[in-house]
Amino acid sequence: MSGRLPTTPPTLADVAERAGVSRQTVSNAVNNPDLLRADTLARVQEAIAELGYLPNRAARNLRTRASHLIGLRIQPVLEGTANPTMDRFVHSLVEASREAGYHVLLFSGEPGEPLAGYDDLLRSTAVDAFVVTDTYLGNPQASWLDSRRAPFVAFGRPWENPTATHAWVDVDGAAGCQLATDHLLDKGHERVAWIGWRKDSRIGEDRRAGWHRAMHARGLPTTGLASRVEDTVVSGRSAAGVLLDEARPTAFVCASDTLAMGVLHTLHERGLRAGDDVAVVGFDDSQVAQVVRPGLSSVRQPLEEVAVEVVKALEGLLGHPRVAHPGVLLTPTLEVRDSSGPDRR
Repeated sequence: MSGRLPTTPPTLADVAERAGVSRQTVSNAVNNPDLLRADTLARVQEAIAELGYLPNRAARNLRTRASHLIGLRIQPVLEGTANPTMDRFVHSLVEASREAGYHVLLFSGEPGEPLAGYDDLLRSTAVDAFVVTDTYLGNPQASWLDSRRAPFVAFGRPWENPTATHAWVDVDGAAGCQLATDHLLDKGHERVAWIGWRKDSRIGEDRRAGWHRAMHARGLPTTGLASRVEDTVVSGRSAAGVLLDEARPTAFVCASDTLAMGVLHTLHERGLRAGDDVAVVGFDDSQVAQVVRPGLSSVRQPLEEVAVEVVKALEGLLGHPRVAHPGVLLTPTLEVRDSSGPDRR
């Protein structure tokens, strides 16, 4: 060991002295670089780099009322499901936010208290804005934040209030399920069953509409071919059994990979081969879909693109001047695997 005492961290005054400018000029270089001439800014930035100066973020936040933090409430994964959507979205949001100079602050709350956590963060000005992901029917988060003029962007359409003017980004679930159904119809299937969520799920009904639209466009019946259940493997398993007994479908389109996994279980129990005997397509392209045998075809949401659009909207809301961001609806793709089965035409 050298025995040298640790030096104190460089200060704003040290940077000013090294660059030969005033303290205010250094402050402007850190907080308002557009105010400086290019050569002056370059000289200050060079001094900052040489000294290893780190601006006092807390003090800057007090002056600018900006934390560069985006709040995102997360919910625990439900038992008996195979839904990776939020995990993929959170990782994508963290990356997109970092590139824009922001960080994501995750917080939790009781499932029965949808506003838990928001009020504390809003009062303490700990975050600059929020990303809301729960836009299901009756959820008060969007309207509550809007009433308090808190900046936020929703991942999901304002299902309950189509006239809402807040920024949102969503994926066209109906288009995704129509794509999945058309894929099976193009293979020669005519009795394609649907397993979706309860009728009070706007997202579930939107996805069901895509299946229904594809079937009717080909003049094919849908009566008796649809089931609405809870989003669990057990529910998908049970619904598949009933439909196989009563409707004799040759293929299934499901509102989630979780439900599709239930269908695969039922086919296995009955000695039927997924793909060869009965085709199955899920939604979300989960890791399970990618590794389960024989490989589950699934609709894939462009979550990386969703995150980029969300951050663009946030930058507009937090910019000066503030820029309104219209709703953005993105189109999913279909990942085709062996559960689609061979061409039957």
